[in-house]
Amino acid sequence: MSIPSCAAAIGEPARARMLYALLDDRARTSTELALIARVSPPTASAHLNRLRREGLVGVVAQGKHRYYKLSGAEVAGVLEALSVVAGREANRLLAKTPHRLRAARTCYDHIAGALGVMLHDRLLASGWMCRAGSDERSCDLTPKGSAVLGALGADLDAARSARRRFAFGCLDWSERRPHVGGALGAALLELALRRKWVTRKREDRSLGVTAIGRRAFFAHFQIRA
Repeated sequence: MSIPSCAAAIGEPARARMLYALLDDRARTSTELALIARVSPPTASAHLNRLRREGLVGVVAQGKHRYYKLSGAEVAGVLEALSVVAGREANRLLAKTPHRLRAARTCYDHIAGALGVMLHDRLLASGWMCRAGSDERSCDLTPKGSAVLGALGADLDAARSARRRFAFGCLDWSERRPHVGGALGAALLELALRRKWVTRKREDRSLGVTAIGRRAFFAHFQIRA
């Protein structure tokens, strides 16, 4: 896979619509993606084959169906970053973006939007998370942060053993500031879903903050969600 070839695969409008539809980390069939991309099923299959060759999506067969997902968090990060780099186009999209998506949504498998950015900032301000390594975006939990999040039920052992970056600031396309990415970001989303602090919306990537969640985010993080 070369950079020009990968960029061309992402840049085609129908394929871009497919990729951004998969940013919620949910698997979809080629028929569903054809509707999203506004192309015929045969054309969608050709586009998905191209995305598979470039390593951008993976496919899982289950019964008679084949489900497509982004091939990893790295692809999601590229897509989110491209939304920021798009500049004026991103600003036009931002004006049309529903408030619920700006407030809280998924970015692959972690929390994005205003809620994700507030959580990132609060973890740093409280001394529970710190910058780590030569990459200014890389982060790690402090002993205090590990104790607090572990007590809340975050599966930090699984996060640290995952074959991916543990934590980093993932630039949020709508807020233009970082939210928590990496295995830690995934652990925080899993915790929030399991404890019913947030719920997934079926129609898009937005997350709904429940009454329990509003109380919990304020009690534990001093965040008014």
